[in-house]
Amino acid sequence: MNRVSTPLIDALAQDLAPVRPIRLSHGIALVALAAIGTVVLVELIEGLWRGIMEGAPSVEFFMTNGMLGLLGAASAYAVLRMATPHVGNSHEGARWSAGMLALLPLTALVMLGFGRFAAALTQDMYGLGCFVAGSAFGLVTASALTLWLRRGAPVSLKSAGTYAGIAAGAIGSFAFGLACPVDDIGHLGIWHVAPVVLSGLVGRFAIPPLVRW
Repeated sequence: MNRVSTPLIDALAQDLAPVRPIRLSHGIALVALAAIGTVVLVELIEGLWRGIMEGAPSVEFFMTNGMLGLLGAASAYAVLRMATPHVGNSHEGARWSAGMLALLPLTALVMLGFGRFAAALTQDMYGLGCFVAGSAFGLVTASALTLWLRRGAPVSLKSAGTYAGIAAGAIGSFAFGLACPVDDIGHLGIWHVAPVVLSGLVGRFAIPPLVRW
């Protein structure tokens, strides 16, 4: 039997260096900083809606932004866990949160009817701006999660990219939602949910090439 010589083993190991282990708590802190940073950017660029502290928002405003925040947190947590895959790694929280958010456009359709829903889709003068801004502000979280995935070893890159995109869109839309004074169900159910859909699709295809070794 041929034995591998010691010099060869030494040559293979000489470039090895210790790697700092990935800690979930560090990832949570990273996402929290990204979310806080996004809200600060919204304040600096757009200015948060002061009516929030005066009780001006509707119930729909709090429900929509609450669902977006919950989905962003659940999806980001799923991505953090995907970076260190193990048996029993479930993402039910993110799936349920996404299902809850999906009810908003359906609720808007039921409450408004086809005519008013179509008007909210085509005639809302603030809708496109909220859609673009929510998607753009999500880039902060998307960058943080992409960096985290590059440190780890995710098994399903497309799934990780999708959840990272959903988290980014949800947190970005949540942050910009704090600056948007339009709080009717038609506007919120369409234009504040749309960034999540777009970011999820973009994340599925754009993030894996950035993570792949």
